[in-house]
Amino acid sequence: MVIFDRATNCFLLNGKRFSYAMFVNRAGFLQHLYYGKKIGAEDADYLVRGHGKKAEPDPNDPNMEMATDFMPSELGSFGRGDFRSATVVVRRGDGAAMSRFRYRSHNVVKGARPLTGMPCVRRADETLTITLKDDFSETEIDLNYSVSDGSDVLVRSAAVRNAGSGTAEILKAFSFCTQLPDTCGTYSALRLAGAWASERRPVVTPIGEGTLRVESARGYSSHFMNPFLAILRENCTEERGECYGFNLIYSGSFALTAEVSANKSVRVQGGINDYLFGWQLKGGEAFETPQAALCYSAEGLGGMSRAYHDFYRDYVIDPARAYARRPIVANNWEATFFDFDNEKLYAIIDEAARLGVDTFVLDDGWFGARDHDRAGLGDWTVNETKLKGGLKAVIDRCQKNGLKFGLWFEPEMVNEDSDLYRAHPDWAIGKAGVEPVRGRNQLVLDFTRKEVVDYIFKAVSKVLKENDISYVKWDKNRDITENYSAALPADRQGEFIHRYTLGFYDLAKRLTEAFPNVFFEGCAGGGGRFDGGALYYFPQIWTSDDTDGLERTKIQWGTSLCYPLSSMSCHVSDCPNQQTQRTTPFETRGAIASLGATGYELDLSKLTKEEKELVKEQIGSYKKIDGLVLKGDLYRLSDPFCSEYFCEMIVSKDKSRAYVVGERFRGDPCDHDRVLKLSGLDETKKYYIRELNLTAGGAALMGAGIMLPRLCDCGSWTWNMEEIK
Repeated sequence: MVIFDRATNCFLLNGKRFSYAMFVNRAGFLQHLYYGKKIGAEDADYLVRGHGKKAEPDPNDPNMEMATDFMPSELGSFGRGDFRSATVVVRRGDGAAMSRFRYRSHNVVKGARPLTGMPCVRRADETLTITLKDDFSETEIDLNYSVSDGSDVLVRSAAVRNAGSGTAEILKAFSFCTQLPDTCGTYSALRLAGAWASERRPVVTPIGEGTLRVESARGYSSHFMNPFLAILRENCTEERGECYGFNLIYSGSFALTAEVSANKSVRVQGGINDYLFGWQLKGGEAFETPQAALCYSAEGLGGMSRAYHDFYRDYVIDPARAYARRPIVANNWEATFFDFDNEKLYAIIDEAARLGVDTFVLDDGWFGARDHDRAGLGDWTVNETKLKGGLKAVIDRCQKNGLKFGLWFEPEMVNEDSDLYRAHPDWAIGKAGVEPVRGRNQLVLDFTRKEVVDYIFKAVSKVLKENDISYVKWDKNRDITENYSAALPADRQGEFIHRYTLGFYDLAKRLTEAFPNVFFEGCAGGGGRFDGGALYYFPQIWTSDDTDGLERTKIQWGTSLCYPLSSMSCHVSDCPNQQTQRTTPFETRGAIASLGATGYELDLSKLTKEEKELVKEQIGSYKKIDGLVLKGDLYRLSDPFCSEYFCEMIVSKDKSRAYVVGERFRGDPCDHDRVLKLSGLDETKKYYIRELNLTAGGAALMGAGIMLPRLCDCGSWTWNMEEIK
């Protein structure tokens, strides 16, 4: 709900359990007031007079603008006394860029505000738009705030408009700016860092003096830093204390910053990475920023995570897919790599059907001259030398076994050894005469160019139209370099990365809309593009190329800080593991993979009889709990980064069912009588734990806990719990 108090010019935005407040001060600036636990509209006057007036610049003071350096602002201006990083910087034709943005008007509409060409929330209860006008130019900025009574997430974005006749250049356009309600010494920062096969590891550090910056300049959100930042108050734990989450619904290069002001308060803002960014804005044109999802939690990191999980499932992911049962997949990549033929695939398909798998996915190597990673990308035609009878033969084998068929694509890439590159070498990102940077022996197609996106859309569509395909795995196996397009003039090269991202969104939108019955899974060399923007098109994303049963506990734990379990594609792979060379029990690999959209990444036909029986059991068990994975609340019980145990628990919304998964990493001679306290249950209910043949009350299970089993290294346990009525 959006409330405006005319007497104080105060805006109060109320969500499910939070309030966000700001007001137009006497100088006309939009000043931040409050972000925290939900409060009533009757306290608007108190907020303005009790908090706002202390930092409000005096418009009668000739030195007024120098005081803006201390003002908690909803938009940081540039070059007029606020020496913190600006939110938006616009350079005009005469080279000047100073700005002083003041309130002009506002309006409230029902529903969400759609963005042009970018993912955005699919619904909201109300959206407030506040228009600010620069005193020194014809630049206007719309600040958008969307709230819903059923959500703990506030959605923000901005639109920069050139209301004049000349051309201006945007040098920076962040999506949001806000101020935390205390000094920097009160807070620490949590980011999700990593690398290929080690994505989204939580890192907590003090904010410290100066500016903390979380960013990717790789052309996409990346393995190395996720577009997410949490600010934690002192004593914030998994289930207690206050924290703030900031997450961009965006897949391109980004930046999130926490900057300590001169008075030790903290300004947080973020959006498109401003490093070498520039965007020309002609008279009458507007530039929209991506949306940012802000979340306040008074229930620790767990409360923040559950709020984000509900937000993505209810407001961002395609509603036709968000709560729909996920296909249980068998993928051939780690079973065969490029070395396959019909018979090898048929053996896997036949066994997959016998074991209860839903869908067989044919990975890289089915097209062009693709016998290795040095050729074929861009040529989306079937290699019938390798696949006798083409895809149809493989699909027929699947259908004869009652399986659906899925296919791997890497639409954004091209090999130099390909018909596409030989015909259109200028379609690859790079500058003529400069040796291109290669990654995984491939180049990146220039998706800033409409003709390139159109060609790939037609090529992929042709394959999907001519074959009965129900599942697509969309991969992207390298970072973007050069940051240059031959199709853009010299003075617009700063637009390149954002335009590339818009091209990716354009292709994803067109393909998902043209083939609504195809299930699209995102992937980028593993989890390199695991972000809210990608989730808008892909209801699940390949979490990481690291499928090790131990390492995956850490990757999935970190990912769950912001993204729902149902969005994580989690497969059982062979041992020794391809990435770590570690051997973990088959039961453990299945248990950890059950905490997401499960599947198998190995040659099912080569399993032992005992392993095949385990696969049947795992699939049967998963189908009984997949509703919890899709809809339940996650409680993280034992942190794999600071203990020898991992444990997570999913509880149904009505608290009648729960599912617990744990793993012990390494034996300790004195590690006995270990107690695990459960969470999220109803204290007044009685529960039966099937695997333990144990009955206890919710209060006892959460207060006294359960004695953990004694396990081998990397041993695991799963408990299914049901309310006794």
